[in-house]
Amino acid sequence: MNHTLQVYIVSAEQSIFSGEASMVVVPGETGELGILPGHAPLLSRVKPGTVKVKLAGRDEDEIVYVSGGVLEVQPKNVTILSDTSIRGHDLDEAKVMEAKRAAEEALANRASGQDRALVVAELAQLAAQLQAIQKLRKK
Repeated sequence: MNHTLQVYIVSAEQSIFSGEASMVVVPGETGELGILPGHAPLLSRVKPGTVKVKLAGRDEDEIVYVSGGVLEVQPKNVTILSDTSIRGHDLDEAKVMEAKRAAEEALANRASGQDRALVVAELAQLAAQLQAIQKLRKK
């Protein structure tokens, strides 16, 4: 039995990660999903958050922020399709904090409607990016 699986993380703009892993942890819609080689086939929606790829034969993990999307699991492959994906080391905490401050200010100035919903969704994305940054610090 093969003890690795091929992982692909793809955004609308580019392929973010392609490689072999011994495990992948994905923020599924109903909770975190741990995927090991030989996992049963699965399709799931992915919520904004951090994907952790345990690299095969190495002690390090690859951390990738995803804005949500779709997860497909096959016994030897894991594919994550996301509108936006950013490698953890490419996240800029200062930019994220500034965007979060601006979104909070915009939320305070809008009473209701579609604009408010968009700002709330943006805040959720920014919070997930900050979580990815914090996970990288713990490494």
